[in-house]
Amino acid sequence: MTSGAPVHVAVCLVGFRNPGDIAGALAALARSTHADFDVVVCENGGAAHRDALARQVGGALPGGQGVEVLPFDGNSGYAGGNNRCIAARPDAGAWWIVNPDARPAPDAMALLLAALADGRADAVGGTLLGDDGRVQAYGGRWEPRIARAVSIGKGERFDPAAAPEAAALDYILGASLMVTPHFLLVAGPMRDDYFLYGEEVEWCLRARARGLRLGIEPRAVIAHAQGTTTGDGGAFSRRPRLPVYLDQRNKVLILRDTGASMPWLRALGSLAALAARSARHRGWRQFGYGVAGWIDGLRGRRGIPGWLPPSSDA
Repeated sequence: MTSGAPVHVAVCLVGFRNPGDIAGALAALARSTHADFDVVVCENGGAAHRDALARQVGGALPGGQGVEVLPFDGNSGYAGGNNRCIAARPDAGAWWIVNPDARPAPDAMALLLAALADGRADAVGGTLLGDDGRVQAYGGRWEPRIARAVSIGKGERFDPAAAPEAAALDYILGASLMVTPHFLLVAGPMRDDYFLYGEEVEWCLRARARGLRLGIEPRAVIAHAQGTTTGDGGAFSRRPRLPVYLDQRNKVLILRDTGASMPWLRALGSLAALAARSARHRGWRQFGYGVAGWIDGLRGRRGIPGWLPPSSDA
């Protein structure tokens, strides 16, 4: 991507029966200082929920940017949903994956585009801030020795000057991830079979292994509530089955898919961390969820869990 004519951005939002989050994200995007964009929404919660969302958001933002809610085609998860959004806009100059519970600052899109314009990065992220104004992440580091994904800067006071260099990033968090056509051409799409959790880690690791570069623009601020759809933002001992299971399963799949040596042995580190966390928070039910995910990861099971009820209009 090079500087020059304005770049058209396709903003990708994936939801599951959370129209309030989607509306909040659209309101934030409507204040963007970069006006050349449209929004594609994948609603995974059923045809009736999709139709209700389409009626609610209308066809355009106040500034004239289009908003399309894709036809319902089954629950494709976060990875598959973003792939559908990207595929719906094949001619975009950039694609910006944004969580529905994220609220980008007005200048965030322009800053991310500027970070891509000099050609030094093929994908870029900004700064995710929590409700307390502290950093959730500048980016992430993957520790294959123990199958652990670490958010860089978590809990720190926000200071763009203290952000890490791009070379320190192993991945960009999927709450705000902007990619170029070259990135998609070389890396390919996200893995649909992750369904939810860890998809951006594997995607970025795969991209880096193919010679692509990750960037960071810490001044691009995205407020992120975290976990409003899946319920993983609260106390560990109250987290539901799906996020705990998939988080653990997909860490093991990342080991397998990135060619880590002795993945069975390395996966023990992830299990040990889960046990320690469960003991610390007395989340023994969550420990059971995680163990089931860990075992299924070792077995190579992928996609939507068989025990998850299918999306319906109920």
